[in-house]
Amino acid sequence: MSKKIIAAMLLTSALALGACNTVEGAGRDVQSAGKAVERAAD
Repeated sequence: MSKKIIAAMLLTSALALGACNTVEGAGRDVQSAGKAVERAAD
């Protein structure tokens, strides 16, 4: 299960770095990262 969480975090980090141009965008990226970790944990 921890491999799924790490994979989700790495994927989300890559997407966040590519799409995060503003502070608002950063907030959305952090929120989506949290949701990805929650889904991976289930």
